[in-house]
Amino acid sequence: MNSEPHPTSPQRVRFVELGAKALRALADGDLAGASAEAGVALDPHFVGDRARWIFGYRADQLAREPEAAPWITRAVVSEPDGVVVGDAGFHGPPDEDGTVEVGFTVVPGHRRQGYARAMLAALLRRAAAEPGVRTVRARVSADNTASLATVAGSGFTRVGEQGDEHDGLVIVFEVQADAIRTGHPAAPADSTSVPVEP
Repeated sequence: MNSEPHPTSPQRVRFVELGAKALRALADGDLAGASAEAGVALDPHFVGDRARWIFGYRADQLAREPEAAPWITRAVVSEPDGVVVGDAGFHGPPDEDGTVEVGFTVVPGHRRQGYARAMLAALLRRAAAEPGVRTVRARVSADNTASLATVAGSGFTRVGEQGDEHDGLVIVFEVQADAIRTGHPAAPADSTSVPVEP
């Protein structure tokens, strides 16, 4: 996850589905093909080595679990200019305990402008709108101070830490869906970001 301090005015974002063909094209490094499939001009960051690995993982996930499609990674588009500023979504549908895990990345040219906060607020509202979701989890690399601040500023509580082969030490945060549903600050009714489409 990548994030930033809050800008002076809130950002508006919308989410665009990345279907199986778009995800596979990204995994293969085909930015033009993925952009054509998604219907938006994706940022070159989407075909960097780590991004290609992640999108390949998500493409394989969709092949195994087509029912995960409404939950996983989407491109995030800034409104009203229509520029792709990152990707965001969940790692999959709620598990048997009603837990979903968020993930978001802001592309380098758009960091420190408030997009991560807008993405996270929309993801929290999406999770809270689902009756089966009880808990929203976020895992953030311990050295990613910007994302740590965004998550902590969105009502999450630190619940632990773990090692990760890609990110090293990872801090685990959670927020209860009921707290979001009852007006948690991360998902106010007058928020300027657009909810994730189901």
